[in-house]
Amino acid sequence: MQKVSTRQRTLAAPLEFSGFGVHSGAPVTLTIEPAQPDSGITITRIMEDGRSVGPVSVHFSRVTRTTLCTTIDLGDSVSVATVEHVVSALSGLGVDNAHLILNGAECPILDGSAWPYVTAIIEAGLVVQPSFRRYIKIMRQVLVRNNEASAALEPYNGRMFDLEIDFDSRVIGRQRMIFDWTPRKYYHDVSRARTFGFVRDAKILRQAGYALGSSMENSITVHEDRILNPGGLRYEDEFVRHKLLDAIGDLALCGLPIYGRFRSYKGGHALNALVLHGLFASEANYEIVTAEELPYAFDALDDMPEGVEVRSYLRSVG
Repeated sequence: MQKVSTRQRTLAAPLEFSGFGVHSGAPVTLTIEPAQPDSGITITRIMEDGRSVGPVSVHFSRVTRTTLCTTIDLGDSVSVATVEHVVSALSGLGVDNAHLILNGAECPILDGSAWPYVTAIIEAGLVVQPSFRRYIKIMRQVLVRNNEASAALEPYNGRMFDLEIDFDSRVIGRQRMIFDWTPRKYYHDVSRARTFGFVRDAKILRQAGYALGSSMENSITVHEDRILNPGGLRYEDEFVRHKLLDAIGDLALCGLPIYGRFRSYKGGHALNALVLHGLFASEANYEIVTAEELPYAFDALDDMPEGVEVRSYLRSVG
């Protein structure tokens, strides 16, 4: 009998989220549906005229823009922006297969974190699927730079993220977080971290067509040396935790969970995408392995957050 921790997972039921895009300000509904084994994360956009574009894989090769968010191309001159939060929630909880359906050009921002997605996924529960989970195992270092900023993927016995940010701001300053992933740690330590922005940049961003839906309901708002949100921060170092949340979502666009260490200094969406291009530039950089080939089941089901109902197929446990 195979351990269920080596098997793929999907949602037990469809989920629906309504809101608006943080950049477009336009209303949008996102549905997340269960998906077949080995299908990965896919996306379809329903256009205003009723036609569907997709499904296509949510993949780094389709990334067309990384300014303030990650935007992917679906083909036929159709794109979807701000995919990183929902994909982060799926990857962070260990969901391998899901289908996203949107009726707009941007995923809903909700409260600016992955928390609404995470709590809904937990309430719905997960299904353990028959197929083995696969990983991209990092075999040698891949490093990319942009002036002072850098991002790297390195061999490591697990799934580790080491992020450091450095802002010219008394409120933020220099923050670092080292995160050895499990679903439970993602739930407690990462999922509630919100996106953030500066009052000084608001006018310029809106003139450029960004942050049209941004508010203190979905973003940490920094003004000079203080935070304007009445409730303050959810974590003392919420800023670096949100950068970690973004990185988990962006790196999931390689199609499989990464078995290795990701390091980033002053990084962001652009470098996250660039390091994936570097990774796949040579087959010597990685191997695709199954969970059974790894030294230990580091994402075992008993480390899921409290309240997760795991319903297994008969084939996955028998």
